[in-house]
Amino acid sequence: MDVLVYDADCPVCRAAADWVRRNAAAPDAFEFLPCRSAETRSRFPAIAEAACLQAMHLVLPDGTIHAGEQALPEILQRTRRYRWAAVLFRLPGAGILSRLLYGAFARRRHRISRLFPPG
Repeated sequence: MDVLVYDADCPVCRAAADWVRRNAAAPDAFEFLPCRSAETRSRFPAIAEAACLQAMHLVLPDGTIHAGEQALPEILQRTRRYRWAAVLFRLPGAGILSRLLYGAFARRRHRISRLFPPG
């Protein structure tokens, strides 16, 4: 099972994790762990809390860790309806563009979350 490690204190990150949960190809495709949990620290010591608070991390069953924009195509491949979108990350220049966009969004996610109603 894939494990999605995310900032549970961030409304945008919680919404993203909920989106993944709702769109997963199978109900048990993902396990969800908050960055700051003791379980995350004990199971995945390679994921520093500071790095986790900067970007989502996806841990594959073989132990491979994908962070931020590198996790996005892997997550999309594991959805029912959006699997096709993972191909977009293989287009020329997509890696650079996704890194820039993900980084810009992640740095502003707490400000962006204020645009949404609480809850």
